[in-house]
Amino acid sequence: MKSPKPLRAEIRYKIRDDGTGMWAVYDVFTGLTAELNGIPQDGLAFEVARYMVGDLNNVYIARRNGTTH
Repeated sequence: MKSPKPLRAEIRYKIRDDGTGMWAVYDVFTGLTAELNGIPQDGLAFEVARYMVGDLNNVYIARRNGTTH
């Protein structure tokens, strides 16, 4: 069974073409490329970027709900 789609207010990260034929994960609030442990999340294959978006949004939702720190 698929997980329900997050509400629009719970989506902080999305994917965009980074201009090189690869993909970048970006923060919809700032417009900046997302970083994970100081590493910009750009130059990614589409499937990797899609996976990263899901993980980053899940962490964001958990933090908003107070279930992680």
